[in-house]
Amino acid sequence: MKENLTKGILWNRAATAGVALGLVSSAYLYLTQSLSGASSVWMTILNFLLWGIKFAGCIWLMMFFMKRLVSKYNGVDNRATFRFGAITALCSSLIFSAFALANVLIINPGLISETMETAMQAYGSMLDSNSLAVLDRMEGMMPQMIFFSNLVYCSIYGIILSLILSRGIPSKNPFADSDAGIQGSNSSNN
Repeated sequence: MKENLTKGILWNRAATAGVALGLVSSAYLYLTQSLSGASSVWMTILNFLLWGIKFAGCIWLMMFFMKRLVSKYNGVDNRATFRFGAITALCSSLIFSAFALANVLIINPGLISETMETAMQAYGSMLDSNSLAVLDRMEGMMPQMIFFSNLVYCSIYGIILSLILSRGIPSKNPFADSDAGIQGSNSSNN
């Protein structure tokens, strides 16, 4: 017999799913960053393939966790699966954003400086002194901007994905109303 879905169970299952999705995205970030040393056509193709695998894998994982929720608990409708997906998206975006922040602060602390230096070399001649000063001040705020922009982007993406997926999970029985009407008319005829 299935257990009824409660708010606590929903949050626990969604947090677990969010950790899994966040770790997949974090692993992708780490892998592509470690492969970025060589710049060739093959590395570009490999990065694109890895991105496609991550993209499809995250969609599949979200669908898998939603279907597993439906199969394990009573009272799971499309609204509950959407809530589950939205909470999962928030948790996974928090995990990924924290990893991205740790990446620029601890794992690869020179990443922002290198990126800003490359941008200055490429576009510095086109900018005036005020724009260059703004870019210099912005470098100190980049870790916070990376954290919050990833948090917002990943949350919105995950919520939209859960909205799309929850429309079909659990699948709706188009004959549910007609079956109830048939059973009701059969019992009244007896």
